[in-house]
Amino acid sequence: MIKQVVVILCLTLVFSGCDDRRVFDQYKSLPNSWNRDSVVRYKVQGLDSTAAYNLFINIRNTNQYQFSNLYLITDMSFPNGKVVKDTLEYEMAYPDGKWMGIGFTESKASKLWYKKAVQFKEPGAYTFQIRQAMRRNGEKKGIENLKGITEVGLRIEKMN
Repeated sequence: MIKQVVVILCLTLVFSGCDDRRVFDQYKSLPNSWNRDSVVRYKVQGLDSTAAYNLFINIRNTNQYQFSNLYLITDMSFPNGKVVKDTLEYEMAYPDGKWMGIGFTESKASKLWYKKAVQFKEPGAYTFQIRQAMRRNGEKKGIENLKGITEVGLRIEKMN
């Protein structure tokens, strides 16, 4: 157990030191489940209007997550009030049931593409909202409390 912790810490230090493209990278923890009405929000300011960025949604899940995919609804709000809404679907597990994310324990982390080559031309704060949109096949009403998603993150990387 101690050996695994040391390896994880070393890998974290190695990869975080080489992460010069990262501009924004935050996670928000969820309680025991992700309520369908619960919105994860991030406010980002000070982005270079001449640069292009790749955006990612980071998800940490445990074995309590019961699905092989994940539906999300996102809102990206511009300083002028414009909102871009997306409905996204991500595969979370292989056909054999093994999680696609990385991790040594039952918790897996997935870095999921959100938007590519985005330019933030307006000065001011941009707000990102992420909510789960999962439902069972044949049901119109969404899953009230989605279990197994422990953290939701937003990552913005400057393109080379």
